[in-house]
Amino acid sequence: MRFQRLDDWLAWQETLHPKAIDLGLERVHRVARTLDLLKPVCPVLTVAGTNGKGSAVAYAEAIWRAAGYRTGCYTSPHLLHYSERVRIDGQPVDDRSLVEAFDAVDCARGGDTLSYFEFGTLAALWLFRRAALDALVLEVGLGGRLDAVNVVDASVALVTSIGLDHADWLGTDLQQIGREKAGIFREGRPAVYAADDMPESIDETAASVGAVLYRPGAGFHCQRHPDGSWDYRDAIQDLPGLPPPGLTGAVQYGNAAGVLCALGLLSDRLPVTPAAVRGGIGATRLAGRMQHLPGAVDWLLDVAHNADSAATLASNLTLAPCAGRRMALFALMARKELASVVDPLRACFDGWYLLDLPDDDARSAVEVADYLGKEAVMDTGSVDQLLPRLDAALRPGDQLVVFGSFRTVEEALRYRSRSVAA
Repeated sequence: MRFQRLDDWLAWQETLHPKAIDLGLERVHRVARTLDLLKPVCPVLTVAGTNGKGSAVAYAEAIWRAAGYRTGCYTSPHLLHYSERVRIDGQPVDDRSLVEAFDAVDCARGGDTLSYFEFGTLAALWLFRRAALDALVLEVGLGGRLDAVNVVDASVALVTSIGLDHADWLGTDLQQIGREKAGIFREGRPAVYAADDMPESIDETAASVGAVLYRPGAGFHCQRHPDGSWDYRDAIQDLPGLPPPGLTGAVQYGNAAGVLCALGLLSDRLPVTPAAVRGGIGATRLAGRMQHLPGAVDWLLDVAHNADSAATLASNLTLAPCAGRRMALFALMARKELASVVDPLRACFDGWYLLDLPDDDARSAVEVADYLGKEAVMDTGSVDQLLPRLDAALRPGDQLVVFGSFRTVEEALRYRSRSVAA
């Protein structure tokens, strides 16, 4: 075995392939074939989309587990520990299992180099293969057509939404991006689009590959009521009076409805009772998505990092006023458009705290402060500098909203865990 420790494996994987992101299926397909991973023995739900992928995965996992099925879930990125990416029966896999999986992939790859994500995808599929699972939920990392997850043929493909993001890889307009994400569709198999606004390229791709497409109003229907309950129906199931989704925000009704359609299309192999649907939807939780850390000061963590997710966060904040001041803790990666993330949220905050992340690909706090204007910025600094000062400045009743990237939320969670431990 090349390494015994998980951290050593992960550090090595970051240097193995010359590009951190190198979209294409040739290398990963060869290794998957060697490992006999191309034909999973259970149904597979593959989830793509600009926003809402993680939420959809969480709903599917919760509902299937409530129905008594053993699930395997692969998601990315992680917040605190790599094992968050690979869950079996609701639990992150242990480090030793990941090490064994990495060793299996390493032995099978021959002369092929693999990116960090490709290595992890193959390791997850290897672990799922030996776990004798009833169902898999696989989240696409980037795009769809050329993403490593797409090496496996989905039994049902779900695209949650299409928005402008990752233009360097996916294209600069919604039609191009939709075409890339719809690359997970398969001939003769159902495909679901969850959002109300759908680029024509989604329908065109489905027709070109021979996939049967389901979408709101044309395959399934949902209606939300003033008390938060909602009704769902399609040709297979009629579910009135469902509880509000366990994740916060109006957009979650669409995410949950897309999942219900997808699971219904697999009901011949994995039947789900209305009780399992109700229990799973209401119990769904997901770290870093409108996640509250309660206390005298409410910390609200959300990984919003593009235009659509920023607009959704702004809408959620507008509907939930806080007793005191509302402050932002913000950092953004350089590849993200600053204006599209900041501008929808300017009016939501009484002040901004700008975090200088140590990552090479993060925007500097100085750059963000110049854009916001000095009157809006309360303080800037590194994690060790800024967060203790921020803690001292906040008062009971205030709310701190942490957003801008997974890394921003990760640093806030790590700081809070250290503070609680102390």
